[in-house]
Parts: sequence; structure tokens; C-alpha cells
Amino acid sequence: MAQKPTAKHTLVTDPQLAQLLQSYETGLRAMQEHKYDKAKTLLQKVVSGTNRELADRASVHMNACNQQLERGATQFKTAEEHYDFVVSLINLGDYVSAREHLEKLSKQVPKADYVAYGLAALDCLTGHVEDSLKNLARAITFNPTLRFQARNDSDFQNLSEDPRFTELLYPDPGEDLSLPPEEGVEEIG
Repeated sequence: MAQKPTAKHTLVTDPQLAQLLQSYETGLRAMQEHKYDKAKTLLQKVVSGTNRELADRASVHMNACNQQLERGATQFKTAEEHYDFVVSLINLGDYVSAREHLEKLSKQVPKADYVAYGLAALDCLTGHVEDSLKNLARAITFNPTLRFQARNDSDFQNLSEDPRFTELLYPDPGEDLSLPPEEGVEEIG
């Protein structure tokens, strides 16, 4: 009686396929051990191999490795470095991620003027006028010189005609702006 070749039997007799399977299995183990760089290298061999079904599976796992590697890359040494990353997200138009990061920063450094300012700018860009004004007022409370920065910041152009915005940036002349005198310029009076 003749035996039909099984899939397992075929896998074992095809050396290329056996090697692809070994790379695939080793790549999965590396993923489980959180060794994403190693896993990605192994899975890349499978993706570029001849077996389409295995390549498709490896591709899915490789995407997961890429996502894990990206997450790991967003570890910041300082709050300022984290904020710089947020600015890049805003510039790319990724407002959802930028907000998530700003909210984290707001919890980490609640009295940081730049975080309140960043929230104000993001709120303005996303049409949250009331929140923008509130956060800008908070930022100016922490650092009154931010009034001058906001005056020329295109992120606030949606508020340029709002009288509350004008009041924040151009307070009554009798109000103390808390600006230090410029170096080399004597105060008169």
C-alpha cells in the first residue's frame, strides 16, 4: 500500500522550507523573549523566502516587532526632550498622539510653562478654544514672557480675533509684565 506524502513529510524533505520554518520558529521565540531586533532579522529572512503563506505570517509578526521597537524608541531622558518629541508630533499633524504625550508630561511636570503652552497651542489647532485660552493663561502665569511668544505664534491664529486672547497677550499698561530689564539697557525712572 503506497503512502501519501503528508505536509510534514514534504516540509522535512525540502531543505529551503525547513530553513525558513526554523527561522520562523526562532523569530517567534525571540519575540516572546522581547528580543525584537533579533526577531525582526529572522522574520525578514522568512518574508523574503519562497513560501508565500509562511511569508505572510512572518510579515504580521515583523510588523508587531516594528511597533514594539518604535515604542521602545520613545523613552526620554528629560521632560524637555519629551516635549521636543511632542512638538514634532504636532508639526506632523499627529494631534492625538501629541495630546497623549502632553497629558503625560502635564502629570510629570505640572508647573512647566512649556507644557501648558504646548497644550494651549494644540487646543487652538484642534478647535478647543476655551481650553486653549485656559491653558495659555496658565502658561503665562508660570512665565509671563510667553505673552510675547504667543503674539507671533501661528498656532494661535484661530484666536487672533478673540478679545479674550487679546486681553491675555496685551494686558492693561498698569499691569506688571514681570519682564526682567534687557541687558545693557538702563531702566528709566
